[in-house]
Amino acid sequence: MKKNILLIAPALLAMAACGGSKPAADTPVEETVMLTYSCDPLGLKTDSAAFAVDSDGYTVIFNGKDFTGWRGYGKDYVTEKWTVDSLGNMHFASGPGEGGDIMFGRQFENFDIAFDWKVSEGANSGFFYLGTEVADGQIVPYMCMSAPEYQILDNVNHPDAALGIDGNRQSASLYDMIPAKPQNSKPWGEWNTARVVVKDGHVEHYQNGEKVLEYDIFTPEWTERLQACKFSEEAWPEAFVLMNAPHAGYVAFQDHGDEIWIRNVRVKEL
Repeated sequence: MKKNILLIAPALLAMAACGGSKPAADTPVEETVMLTYSCDPLGLKTDSAAFAVDSDGYTVIFNGKDFTGWRGYGKDYVTEKWTVDSLGNMHFASGPGEGGDIMFGRQFENFDIAFDWKVSEGANSGFFYLGTEVADGQIVPYMCMSAPEYQILDNVNHPDAALGIDGNRQSASLYDMIPAKPQNSKPWGEWNTARVVVKDGHVEHYQNGEKVLEYDIFTPEWTERLQACKFSEEAWPEAFVLMNAPHAGYVAFQDHGDEIWIRNVRVKEL
């Protein structure tokens, strides 16, 4: 579910390589590729590192050790509520501390991205893609104003599952626009596999190996869906403008205040 959180610029923390150190030189991988990514909220600074390529040709952009390539939305560091746990999962902890959405510092236009997720009981989160980042104090104070959302949700225990229209706020749905069907999510505490494919404006959502929806973005039909959802031009004029314009963009995971885990984040540029 989208939520509104004003971006307040805190004191910067000293973090290496946008939140993590480079992978160890002796990390066993079959193949690696060098990726350049942004360490700065406006993309003015860049860094690069070697990322592993898996046997299916996907670049693994979360290495399970640190946050190389990742940073907080609107920040040049990873906030304290995002950590890598002892099992190599990206983990967002509920409770006190600085949070916010976490994003990979590279824009993608045509891509195939996949990851595994699980949530605590009653938890809500989301995966954003084609997101825009603008400096604090300007038009975009948070990622959800600029990006379509692949919903992440405990469908059984979170009230948002019953809201919206025809289940369009349940997991894997295009949030508040298109429901995921069949709805095949696994219960809280169990791993789900998500996949989003964007190619020349055609978008597909997958959940646990099944295609659950598809649509064409930046078309008249897309505009109609935006006007009918909570991000209509009347209600959210800035969001409507940003989400209705063709562009490459960032991918990010949402801080919705609930505990979630992410692993196996991998992408193939098409």
